[in-house]
Amino acid sequence: MRTRVIVILVLFSLILSACSQPAAPVEIPTEMPAAPSETPMIIAPTEEPSNAVNSIEGAKAATIQIEAQGSFVDPEFGQLLNTAGRGSGFIISPSGIAVTNNHVVTGSALIKVWVGGSTKPLNARILGVSECWDLAVIDIEGDGFPYFEWYEGNTDPGVEVYSAGFPLGDPEYTLTKGIISKANAYGETSWASVDAVIEHDARIRGGNSGGPLLSTDGKVIGINYAGSDQYDTNFAIKAEIAQSVISKLESGVDFESIGVNGNAVSNEDGSITGIWVASVKSGSPADKAGIKGGDIITKLEGLVLATDGTMSDYCDILRTRSASDTYSLEVLRFATEEILEGQINGRTLEQTYFFAQQISEQTDVTPESAPSTATGGYVTVQDDEGAIQVDIPAEWAQVDGSVWVDGDITYGASITASTDLEAFTYGYYQPGLFYAASDEIAKLGGFVQLLDVYRDSYMTDCELADRYDYEDSAFEGKYDLFTNCLGEDNVLLILSARPINDPSAYLVLLIVNMISDSDFDALDQILATFDVVGNLP
Repeated sequence: MRTRVIVILVLFSLILSACSQPAAPVEIPTEMPAAPSETPMIIAPTEEPSNAVNSIEGAKAATIQIEAQGSFVDPEFGQLLNTAGRGSGFIISPSGIAVTNNHVVTGSALIKVWVGGSTKPLNARILGVSECWDLAVIDIEGDGFPYFEWYEGNTDPGVEVYSAGFPLGDPEYTLTKGIISKANAYGETSWASVDAVIEHDARIRGGNSGGPLLSTDGKVIGINYAGSDQYDTNFAIKAEIAQSVISKLESGVDFESIGVNGNAVSNEDGSITGIWVASVKSGSPADKAGIKGGDIITKLEGLVLATDGTMSDYCDILRTRSASDTYSLEVLRFATEEILEGQINGRTLEQTYFFAQQISEQTDVTPESAPSTATGGYVTVQDDEGAIQVDIPAEWAQVDGSVWVDGDITYGASITASTDLEAFTYGYYQPGLFYAASDEIAKLGGFVQLLDVYRDSYMTDCELADRYDYEDSAFEGKYDLFTNCLGEDNVLLILSARPINDPSAYLVLLIVNMISDSDFDALDQILATFDVVGNLP
């Protein structure tokens, strides 16, 4: 939603002249009086006329319509090349500094601005953006513009307000009237995380984004950024708080931003959540990291994003770091189904190695496209002694953390987890995990010998695919892959490994039974998180 204004300044001057009649003749005295001393004339400086809006009727002149042209990626419609979207904004300086929303302009190739409903577009450049505040500051070519001043009164419920802008991309200027209904509304949305929001009923629609919420005397109370047709609610960022952010953006500095135009998304079952990137600001930290339009930022610093459908976690992470800090990044490149890892202000994105994908190729087994068993995400579990831990799907809620024993002999720590422990322990039709670590077994032999013992015990029930080498950043070892155990369409992994930094300290054993796609996904999480964190029993 973006607005343009025609400014007409009419200057009137009134020249008054007076005529004097001749006076009657007077007698000239013989002695002339002394000439009076001259008093200098003091001329007051002429006050320059102000272009500041001072009434609601004059608001049109400083309200702008903005058209951002470029290529964007939409989660529903895909790549949109050379497309144009429209929004609103408002001028805050006679030099052409204007405010709008981040989602209106970020990532665009060029910006056109119509001032006050003018038919002639002007160019503008972006000075600074903030995706968390959904704010952007632009500089319009030219000078001598009418402009808005900030409101300094109260914003209590009942205060009369007006929304100015260009809804639905229409070039016709629109002004709607209402009142503030809530002075401090909830500011977490799928595209912003704002600490100071006003709810009002001065109706706004698509295209009003970035336009001003005004007082009766034409001062800016807020910046409109969200509305709901379904619930007939309208929201504006409170100008009193936003001014400090706008000042930073006006100076050419991005704030609480890595330079993306995006919003929180999730798939139907919630197994994929993150920040969908529609476009990226060139030269920004996101651009330098290799983020592209169509990517989903799934994690920052290891934290899964947008699980609540908002930008809250994403923005909280940005708010706890400076613009130059380095932190980890995980991206799902939706078009190619690649998982990429890298850093903001550090390593560029690279494809992540998928152990589960390799296993699927090694066994030539395509897992069932069954409903995901990981809809609740993952939880970290420990054994009863606090010696070992691993992440498992939250749905594997039956967990046994008792010590690893055989008769009267204690070998070490263990964790067994499944949706059904009994079915997992005595059959192959339920997914699950057995994870154990032992320093006693390490004294008796190596990981190959331990793996041989378990291979022989499973050969009667299952088909052996092969044995493979295993290594990650902490462990090295080998694993066997079995399929079709007792006729089930499953894949069974048995891994034995030792710590790289102290090979004789202990051995770990990991048994994972996989049935569906989500179990293969869970395997990657299991292998990334299994660890020894305490003293083994």
